[in-house]
Amino acid sequence: MDSVTFALFLAGIGLLLVGAEGLVRGASRLAVTAGVSPLVVGLTVVAFGTSAPELAVSVSSAVAGDADIGVGNVVGSNVFNILLILGLAATIGPLVVAQQIVRIEVPILIVVSLAFYALAGNGNISTLEGCMLVAGIVAYTIWAIGRSRKETREVRAEYDAEFSAHEHSRGGLLKDVALVVGGLGMLVLGSEWFVNGAVELAEAFGVSELVIGLTVVALGTSMPEIVTSVLASIRGERDIAVGNVIGSNLFNILMVMGLTSVVADGGIAVADAALRFDIPVMIAAAIACLPVFWRGYVISRWEGILFLLYCAAYLTYLLLDSTDHDSTDAFRTAMLGFVIPLTVVTFAVLVYRTWRNGNGKHAGAAV
Repeated sequence: MDSVTFALFLAGIGLLLVGAEGLVRGASRLAVTAGVSPLVVGLTVVAFGTSAPELAVSVSSAVAGDADIGVGNVVGSNVFNILLILGLAATIGPLVVAQQIVRIEVPILIVVSLAFYALAGNGNISTLEGCMLVAGIVAYTIWAIGRSRKETREVRAEYDAEFSAHEHSRGGLLKDVALVVGGLGMLVLGSEWFVNGAVELAEAFGVSELVIGLTVVALGTSMPEIVTSVLASIRGERDIAVGNVIGSNLFNILMVMGLTSVVADGGIAVADAALRFDIPVMIAAAIACLPVFWRGYVISRWEGILFLLYCAAYLTYLLLDSTDHDSTDAFRTAMLGFVIPLTVVTFAVLVYRTWRNGNGKHAGAAV
């Protein structure tokens, strides 16, 4: 990998981040100026905008014929969003989890993840199946807009303060249009440089494009979510990080993989390695959210640290497997046969105690 390609690879990351920020700011202001509710803007434009790098990179890689990078980008991003981003944010300070996320969004994410696995089971997501996924995100968005009308006055006020437009002069309107157009241009150019660099990076290190997609590309495209969630946690706004992550993961599967499958000739191929290990890890991370979130509707520091340790274990496995290290099988056996089962038992006991204590309180109140 020559120095010019590496420089373009890094520049591509920068363009993706700046382009996504410009797109979100410009589109949010234009939408509110057009009379769209700030709450709806927060639930749609902003949520989708943070996943714009994943969309740009996956579509670009599909058009270029590098399907493994596109699939690895989505799967890796969803794993890192939960294990790395929520882990970091919760380690900084316990995260508050809204009850509706536990009762509605997380179950939807689990169902969508399982549906994605079922569609990819034959090694390919066809154009028709891609259309089904896109239809899913359209339906979810319509439902989210309808639900927004039932939000409390406090929630509406929070979104109004964040996304309400100030008085727009002609110059301000043109500035917002320029942000949208410029942001889209940066996303397109940045994704091309980033994907080309990722392909050469895989060749230089002698690893598969899937591994590069699951690691370098996934981490690069997840930077908006990482920055947003960590800064929110530092500022004490710890109630928005979880919603951002769950919404981003839903968008990644339904919109990013759906649209990628539509634009790719004959759909997009899914590697056997992803079906055997990486997609199941993505599903397991989604399922793990349910007991963690439900137990007191808070992600504690020790749970955040546990997420980070699992993220490190996942990266370690990818590194060992990509280099055909002798200890790969032993590491996998230890994780599957001891560490994961022990974690499951621990959470089962904690959830049972939480449920029992809750029932005890209700019984006491009834008396």
